[in-house]
Amino acid sequence: MDVLRIAAFSDGRIGGNPAGVVIGKVLPEAAEMQRVAAEVGFSETAFAAPDGDGWRVRYFSPESEVPFCGHATIALGAALVRQFGDGVFALTLNQANITVEGFRDGANFAAALQSPPTRSQPASSELVGEALALFGYQPGDLDPAIPPALIHGGADHLLLALKSRQALAAMAYDLKQGQAFMRREGLVTILLAYAETPRLFHTRNPFASGGVYEDPATGAATAAFAGYLRDLGWPHGGSIYIVQGEDMGMRSRLHAEIPPAPGSSIRVSGAARLMDEG
Repeated sequence: MDVLRIAAFSDGRIGGNPAGVVIGKVLPEAAEMQRVAAEVGFSETAFAAPDGDGWRVRYFSPESEVPFCGHATIALGAALVRQFGDGVFALTLNQANITVEGFRDGANFAAALQSPPTRSQPASSELVGEALALFGYQPGDLDPAIPPALIHGGADHLLLALKSRQALAAMAYDLKQGQAFMRREGLVTILLAYAETPRLFHTRNPFASGGVYEDPATGAATAAFAGYLRDLGWPHGGSIYIVQGEDMGMRSRLHAEIPPAPGSSIRVSGAARLMDEG
């Protein structure tokens, strides 16, 4: 089985979030996809096979299947461009139908996904209290302008917005404890965010539910976050920029375009760089 290794949302020739991509005539059995994802060891591997005029896609972390993964979709877009040329590709996921547009960007590639619909709701005080305790934060560390919320843009996330860049940089937690918490609550990730300006955010994304301590770039959580900012009436000006992975030495850049219609799809874009093949 040929696995492409592609870093999505890269910052030029550095950074980005590595994803595995497997393009085949048919999808392997779920157990085989899980085995390959564990062997690849990246936070996600995307598997794609032709399906009518589009592609059937499933995503696996090293320990579990996830319904949607943004950075692996960007990586898949780059892989499809590499094989078929620039274009818009229709993707059928487990729970949604989306598209990814891929194109060459000089010697590298870039892609833009259209997320599933977004939604958000306030997070309970009990859930927020347990999450704060997990990371060793206090209620005073939270940014009151962006209240904690359960956010969705293809997968479920808990958002905690912090009021200082220092608090974000200090993020630490116990992986096993975080995994138990996130799996119990049905959270794919927890998104920690700091607003440098109304349109520029720094984020970190623990992915303990999939056995990964932290993701350096997370398109699904970015789409969900952008949808939540729209729900809040945040002054986003139609789009936001995300810098992620900086504190783990994998600086990544994401851009999210936010249309005005409540709940509508978010366009998340970024560069992608080929790593190796094997």
